[in-house]
Amino acid sequence: MRPGIALALGLLLGFSPMRGQTPGVMVEVDTTLVTVGDPVTLRVWVDHGAGDRVLWPDSLDLTPFEVRGVRAFPPAPQGEGVRSAATISLVAFELGDLEIPSFDVEVMNAEGESTVLSTNPFGIRVVSVGLDEGGDIREIKGPLGIPASLARVLLLALAVLIVLALAWAVSRRMKRRNQGLPAPIPTVPQRPAHEVALEALANLERSPLLERGEVKEFHVRVSDILRTYVEGRFRVPALEMTTGDILTGLERIGTESSIVEGFRDFLYPCDMVKFAKNRPSTEVSLSVLSLGRRLVEETALVEETAGEVSP
Repeated sequence: MRPGIALALGLLLGFSPMRGQTPGVMVEVDTTLVTVGDPVTLRVWVDHGAGDRVLWPDSLDLTPFEVRGVRAFPPAPQGEGVRSAATISLVAFELGDLEIPSFDVEVMNAEGESTVLSTNPFGIRVVSVGLDEGGDIREIKGPLGIPASLARVLLLALAVLIVLALAWAVSRRMKRRNQGLPAPIPTVPQRPAHEVALEALANLERSPLLERGEVKEFHVRVSDILRTYVEGRFRVPALEMTTGDILTGLERIGTESSIVEGFRDFLYPCDMVKFAKNRPSTEVSLSVLSLGRRLVEETALVEETAGEVSP
């Protein structure tokens, strides 16, 4: 196990809501059913007092799962206290119903008193691809043959179809030329991704979702708008990725670190509302939307009148 691993997650396991400054832990996993070798993304949040310090384990043994990567995030204000968060990527190469074992996270207050938070074991089912339920190895069958008479009929039918298609194309071209018909109108080019995103953000800002108290739906929509923009602008399939995978994808294509940090500051608050049942105020929710608009405006492609595209 690599040293410095911060922590692992489960699905809302071992969580106790904060009462004043009492520490609590909340954990989450993105899936409970994976194919062998596929990653499992885990998230953990620790709520604690402003003067407390989270002591993550120096090493973490999550056998039968192998830790592939971990990312910790700085504490952020949460209610009357502070919330520390991290994600960890696991992978398993065994089949069956496996278990992510329990682990402890220690929280130390300003007086030196510590509180140990424990998670419960969490089950993940790992399945194979193309498993033969019969369990036996069968002989390789040779290619299926086509009767000679049937093959001749198929070839003849294919030749007739080709001739008919060519005749139709020539006839249509001649008719169009004789009638002086104009050439087909070219299709309208696809709108730039930043125009679509900015228009969607403006419509969402005018929507009554926050007035009706639909905070989660507001953050789901604003997150989807930016994820769609990332797909169109950076060619990163963000709608099918976790937040950690999106940030990794942006880094791999050489996106500036300040832009990657901006998307991190935008996406993780949205995740906290969608998955952690956080309910920020209207002002905070609108500030998240404003951050999304700024990211779109700063990364929008400058159209190529000079034959160049912004990085």
